[in-house]
Amino acid sequence: METNNNNISSSKIDSEKIQESIKESSKRAGSSKLYCRNWLQDISDVPATHNIVEIRFKNTRKDFYENSSNLSLEIGDVVAVESSPGHDIGVISLTGELVKEQMKKVFKNRIPEKFNTIYRKAKPNDIEKWEEAKSLEHSTMIRTRQIAKNLRLDMKIGDVEYQGDKTKAIFYYIADERVDFRELIKVLAEEFRIKVEMRQIGARQEAGRIGGVGPCGRDLCCSSFKTNFVSVSTSAARTQELSLNPQKLAGQCGKLKCCLNYELKSYEDARKDFPNTSIALQFEGGAATHSKTDVYKRTMWYFYKKNDIPSFAELSIDRIHEIIELNKKGIKPENLEIEKISTEINHDYTNVVGEESLTRFDNKGKNNKNKKRKNNKKNPNRGPQNKESGNKNTPDKNEQNNGQKKGPQNKGGQNRRPQNKKNQKPRNNNQETQKKE
Repeated sequence: METNNNNISSSKIDSEKIQESIKESSKRAGSSKLYCRNWLQDISDVPATHNIVEIRFKNTRKDFYENSSNLSLEIGDVVAVESSPGHDIGVISLTGELVKEQMKKVFKNRIPEKFNTIYRKAKPNDIEKWEEAKSLEHSTMIRTRQIAKNLRLDMKIGDVEYQGDKTKAIFYYIADERVDFRELIKVLAEEFRIKVEMRQIGARQEAGRIGGVGPCGRDLCCSSFKTNFVSVSTSAARTQELSLNPQKLAGQCGKLKCCLNYELKSYEDARKDFPNTSIALQFEGGAATHSKTDVYKRTMWYFYKKNDIPSFAELSIDRIHEIIELNKKGIKPENLEIEKISTEINHDYTNVVGEESLTRFDNKGKNNKNKKRKNNKKNPNRGPQNKESGNKNTPDKNEQNNGQKKGPQNKGGQNRRPQNKKNQKPRNNNQETQKKE
């Protein structure tokens, strides 16, 4: 009996920890993909005009439920809600008056009259079953893929989502064509003893569920914050002057990147007064055709030949409109570009960047030793050091002359030196001075 009581108490502690962690994380910005900031949370005494609450499931799905029993609910509370069959477990993502705005966004003008109800706040037993169900999702997905392969079905199981009471599971799949999965549902229901629901999703939704890192170095937009997928066309890339390379424009889902639509409106606004690129500019030297455009610099490059020499001209939008108006009147300007007046600016300071090194004071002792070695190599007149006596200073020139024997001189009057330095014996100045004494 004592062991059973200990197990029950430990399970309660675990469920309480899970509830606290979920509640704390759900109130932080960016804690989940379906996070929605409640802008009215700091305003007290807001009159409640409805009892609808927004609830999220597994960070991929949200729905609206009615708080018919008037429970005191906050963002982050784990609740048990109505489902068919049984009940499901979800986390409250939004309460209050902002739920109305979310419903308008989702349903627009077709808001349903009735919603499913909230049963209660989740108990420790509910949370335990919920955690067990989530732990079975990956193994169920792998096994379902094997069954679909054995049945020779042209489909891919992307994700599995268990209901909170483990009585039902939703299987998300991808298929290019229509698939007859009636036999698959029978096999899955017999093997896992659950009610099976199949939902087809697209490549973008699958990438949002799996996740990954994009070429920008950040998490995929579809897995981090993006929930509504808008169609992307190649005209967005043309408007932004991007190269139509499918390897660079396609994302991990194989479709065009969603981020191509982010700056599209700003490019369209900037290009409103741009001239038509199919119009050639006529001047006395010939005709110039459009080559490329820099939208935000408001410049365009035109290609032309002058004396059979190909060249480019960078023109402003105002200058291009001016040339087009002149051409309509039958006037051809002498040059495309206007002569630019060079304006030199004299600064009262000098740029000294790169003249000094940041490591000029590091290892100062080693640099001095290296300098001494280089000086010794450059001055060959210095005699060898006396290592036997332990005196590092070189002997004077008079002592060297007294201890050395003069050899036969050559025609130039200089002493001959032996050519073979290896056979030459080292001289000991101390021994020679003793013999002389």
